[in-house]
Amino acid sequence: MEQPAPSTIPAPTRPSHAPRGHAMVAIVGRPNVGKSSLFNAWIENRTAIVSEVAGTTRDRLSAEVVHLGRTIVLVDTGGLVPEAETTMDELVFWQVKAAVGEADAVIFVTDAVQGVTYHDRHVAQLLRESGRPVGLAVNKVDSSSRESLVPEFYQLGLGEPYPVSALHRRGLDGLLDTVLGVLPPEGEAVEEAVGVPHFAIVGRPNVGKSAIVNAVLGMERSIVSEIPGTTRDALDTTWEFEGKGGVLIDTAGIRRRGAIQPGIERYSVLRAIRAIDRSHVAVVVLDATELVTAQDLHIAGQVRESFRGAVVVVNKWDLVPEAMRDEELMRRRVLSRLRFMDRVPVRFTSALTGEGIESLMSTAFEVYNQGQRWVDPRKLNTVVMDAIAEHLPPKQRTSSMKIYRVRQESVGPPTFYFYCNNPDLLHFSYERYLENVIRRTFNFRGVHLRLEFRGRSKVRVGGGHRGGVTRPKVRSGGKGPAR
Repeated sequence: MEQPAPSTIPAPTRPSHAPRGHAMVAIVGRPNVGKSSLFNAWIENRTAIVSEVAGTTRDRLSAEVVHLGRTIVLVDTGGLVPEAETTMDELVFWQVKAAVGEADAVIFVTDAVQGVTYHDRHVAQLLRESGRPVGLAVNKVDSSSRESLVPEFYQLGLGEPYPVSALHRRGLDGLLDTVLGVLPPEGEAVEEAVGVPHFAIVGRPNVGKSAIVNAVLGMERSIVSEIPGTTRDALDTTWEFEGKGGVLIDTAGIRRRGAIQPGIERYSVLRAIRAIDRSHVAVVVLDATELVTAQDLHIAGQVRESFRGAVVVVNKWDLVPEAMRDEELMRRRVLSRLRFMDRVPVRFTSALTGEGIESLMSTAFEVYNQGQRWVDPRKLNTVVMDAIAEHLPPKQRTSSMKIYRVRQESVGPPTFYFYCNNPDLLHFSYERYLENVIRRTFNFRGVHLRLEFRGRSKVRVGGGHRGGVTRPKVRSGGKGPAR
């Protein structure tokens, strides 16, 4: 059993060298004040379970919300009971503490009808000690007659209270406006992250991720056990390989969704997925005795959809009988299952004996270098236009897409802009065709290419997201690595 959380919420746990993605905003408060109702109102979807029974939400839920052109990640949390009386209260306290520790800002939800309670004061004190910017939401202000109840909440010492109603969707945009005003600039990255490759070691529980990290470092950096779930956090370690610096990220095992336990394990899996997003290369670890399960495919899909470079590792190779140790045959078997990652290198290791570890890291650095490559712009245009002339885009209804030019916009991942008449006319098969042309011509191996089709104030993102995602065009703040 994990020890109860301390009475203070810690400073940010995001590593100093980790680049930022979308800002995270945690929704916290005591039980049954309407946190999940507000979460649902903001995301316009009944994702969170809402109930009159206090304590319904125990695990964290997260969803992306676009407000005033900026994307933020909202995190719904369980009811915070500072003086936990049950084991479940302790687990909920821990995961709320973790959410606040990760967040860039906090929305503290209170109840206008019940007024300021002892628990509200206690939570407010914890939030002040955390140092996070706080937006104070007074929920259930469902009519103008209840607005007179709002001034009472100034006594919490968290600034101006904002009257909101999740039921009638009142005041929601104003509160988000305030929260956006205190968030760090979008896309902000710490300088020392530039040029330092990050390698996330990911996979199912008990496939040997921590053992591989220890073998690479030559020391017991992570606890290794046969008990699945030993690693709970994403552990970052800086090291050198053949004179090149890098950061290894050991992560918790990612279970299938139905097998994830409430509380700390849910938080661990979220951190593992975030580790993929802030890495340059994801090392996907498989178990040689149980090859390519459905969960392995799910994890590999997470890597692809994040546009990260990838290396597939078949670990515990020493447990395979000598007569069956045919690497080429095994490689074909693995890639036949990972059809959407058929150009990813496969390596065979034994973390126990050290076999294949050096080859693995050499390959990981090669994949990182592939992801930092710029191609010749003239050759790129020539190759793509020749491919279009050879195989024209298919017609959609009465129209077909016209591509005018293409250029490489950034690296890490290699990102290519296709300027066209209408991205909505693009068929996914043609997107794959263009991606394969670029990959074959310029020999991109192990990296996932990001293709953006731009036209008519729309952008369609392709490559890692197989179906494509169309969104409004936003003016870019400048060129550079897409991290």
